[in-house]
Amino acid sequence: MKPARTEIISRLQLQARVEELGRQLTREYRGRQLVLLGVLNGAFIFTADLCRMIDLDLEIDFIRVTSYGASTESSGTIRLLKEPSIDLAGKDVLLVEDIVDTGTTMAWLQEHFRQSPARSVRICSLIDKKERRKVPVDVDYIGFSLDKGFLVGYGLDCAEQYRNLPAIYALD
Repeated sequence: MKPARTEIISRLQLQARVEELGRQLTREYRGRQLVLLGVLNGAFIFTADLCRMIDLDLEIDFIRVTSYGASTESSGTIRLLKEPSIDLAGKDVLLVEDIVDTGTTMAWLQEHFRQSPARSVRICSLIDKKERRKVPVDVDYIGFSLDKGFLVGYGLDCAEQYRNLPAIYALD
């Protein structure tokens, strides 16, 4: 039996916030070479919706990184399973993530791409959840700041389940 869940962020709230982020990114990256790097698997829906709200010519690619496996707890060991296929030299990279929790993965990714020939590296996360932060990381663009709960839906999962839910839910 699947665990009960409580809606935390509605479909309409998600849509409105993604539109706001798209307008902000359009203003701030105008005249620059923007590359969105979506972090698979969790950020695929957020990345798709966000890129359609950015009114600029941009490039999109995905990277795959793992630190959770099938667990609800991060292992703390980061592995980059898929590098970007786009040349990042001289471009502004925006790492697009579903949730920044412990900070371990995003701090590692930020450092990894800062050592690339990219012009800049910033982070956009749908959810910034600081309650379990272990590694300091600055999230430049935040969809929602939340404190508690194991969250699923809109790309977020629990053991690869629930990604397809249209809103964000906390598992009870």
